[in-house]
Amino acid sequence: MRTPKDITVAFVRFVPEKLVELTLYVSMEFATASHLCFCGCGNKVVTPLSPTDWQLYFDGRTVSLTPSVGSWDFPCRSHYWIRKSQVHWAASWTGEQVADAARLDDEAKRRYFAEAGDGRTGERKVAGAVGKPSLLARLRRWFGV
Repeated sequence: MRTPKDITVAFVRFVPEKLVELTLYVSMEFATASHLCFCGCGNKVVTPLSPTDWQLYFDGRTVSLTPSVGSWDFPCRSHYWIRKSQVHWAASWTGEQVADAARLDDEAKRRYFAEAGDGRTGERKVAGAVGKPSLLARLRRWFGV
């Protein structure tokens, strides 16, 4: 397992066109966090901040992002957590794990938007299994269910 990497956090209105390595750009106005994949492959990672996507925690000095970031569409297939402005590497997932997590995430989004009563389904409109694991998916994997 790789050692944690320290990152810089930049609160911005607009994410710059050219991103700097090991920097997490956070736009509160546009509810988005962006960065270059922390493995060094150079791919841009965008994480929308919302009740059904990622949540950002700021303690006045450091940030944490949850759930983990899985770059399943990139050749690197990096998987990591951002905790207290550090990257903590996680195990890669199989295609089956990614597909299961995407299904569970879609179900959770449908339930969330149904309860919100706004008529949106939250269904993902992309081909193949992509996305991040939901809390339920991570718990199921943790307990081997």
